[in-house]
Amino acid sequence: MQQQNQNSNVIKNPKSTVPKTPEMNDRDFLNDMLATEKYMTDAYCTSLNEMSHEALYQDIRQIFNETQDCQRQLFNLMYKNGWYKLDAEDQQKVQQKHQQFYNYTTTQFPTHGNMIQ
Repeated sequence: MQQQNQNSNVIKNPKSTVPKTPEMNDRDFLNDMLATEKYMTDAYCTSLNEMSHEALYQDIRQIFNETQDCQRQLFNLMYKNGWYKLDAEDQQKVQQKHQQFYNYTTTQFPTHGNMIQ
């Protein structure tokens, strides 16, 4: 059950309780795994940008995709348990940023917003 706090624009689920002891709990383990997956996807992304060997590129791309999917599943699990929250943004601000980016792409790119072939 997703909730949005009207005062702070925070979108979150009710927190699942975990023991407050010196030992790692489920939230601690998931948080550690999520941080590791984020680090790994960042490293794979950098390596893909710099890779010249096609077969190796394809292998690493597959591993990157699997790692990214794992990161997303961990995020979803933490969010579901109320251990990860999001800040809602005002719809008008989102529209303004979208328009600003669209205007930039249509005026600043040499092809005026069209993809370079």
